[in-house]
Amino acid sequence: MTLNRPSLKALLQLYKSIPIHPGDIIVLLAVLIFIVFLFNRYWFNSAYSGIEFVAIQVDNQAPKLYPISKNQEITIEGPLGPSRIEVNNGKVHFLHSPCLNKQCVSHGWISEAGETVACLPNHISVSLKGRESRFDALNF
Repeated sequence: MTLNRPSLKALLQLYKSIPIHPGDIIVLLAVLIFIVFLFNRYWFNSAYSGIEFVAIQVDNQAPKLYPISKNQEITIEGPLGPSRIEVNNGKVHFLHSPCLNKQCVSHGWISEAGETVACLPNHISVSLKGRESRFDALNF
């Protein structure tokens, strides 16, 4: 049992027999431009990804909001001692924390709306808040 494959010559003849009109080219270009727009819109975010604030929460207290546009170093007092958080060019990270394993410090920078980094031993969490979150929901 053999499969009959069309030859290259037959495929070229079929391609030449399909009429392409100027309207077809316009529609194809419009679709390509729309795809590029969507790719840029949802893959590469605009400046600061729509982030407006850095929300820092200690224990169950209300979060304190800091502007993302201002480069600053913030010291927050937790149960274990002070943690230092740096805000720089729309990104945030822990500079120092008194916890033992320092996972919050080694986590690095966060820069997308909806991202969170936390120092669990010191009960401090840092979240980026904005118009649009990168994630709809998180499951653990």
